[in-house]
Amino acid sequence: MAEEVKLFGTWTSPYSRRIELALKLKGIPFQYIEEDLSNKSPQLLKYNPVHKMVPVLVHNGKPITESQIILEYIDETWKNNPFLPQDPYQRAMARFWAKFIDEKVKAAEMKAKSVEGKEIELVVEEFFEEMKFLENELKGKDFFGGETIGFVDIVANIVAFFFTVTQQAVGVEAFTPEKFPVLFKWIGKITEIDVVNECRPPREKHLAYVKAVIEGFKSAPK
Repeated sequence: MAEEVKLFGTWTSPYSRRIELALKLKGIPFQYIEEDLSNKSPQLLKYNPVHKMVPVLVHNGKPITESQIILEYIDETWKNNPFLPQDPYQRAMARFWAKFIDEKVKAAEMKAKSVEGKEIELVVEEFFEEMKFLENELKGKDFFGGETIGFVDIVANIVAFFFTVTQQAVGVEAFTPEKFPVLFKWIGKITEIDVVNECRPPREKHLAYVKAVIEGFKSAPK
């Protein structure tokens, strides 16, 4: 029986972009359905009634939600090009750093979009401290996964292609090659991989979107 794989996502979401990348790295054919999150489709609400958000992977009619859970599902279902290491300790560490990126580093980046004035300085300081942990974790390696792209690298795409756009839109320079040479060397490595570049948003369109989000925060009632 032929596999049926569908991905519900949106082009601005780093979480659905990482699932696109995982599927392409595994060579899995899939149907992509772009969602308008301001007007969610009945299918999305059916497949993800709890959170009503993207990404949702539908494999042979069965939905899986939450991007890191989806990544693990993909890795366990399609064994080629494994993302997670076999060693239990290394697997645990990969999960730790992936969770750190989403819960700590991404949170600091999100705050930067919604604050102004002196608050930005505090957020930048927090962001800097979190990113230093990532910089140190990557030292001496080409990829977080070692010699090839792995689970943490897929999650960390958010660092490579979303943070640089956010800081340009906000107008601060917290994430630079001078401050984070190891991470920028890693960004250079992953951008040599064709499918990685296929799964990044068009920069100018993305920048315009982030600027609009920031303006929305500024004009919202306080």
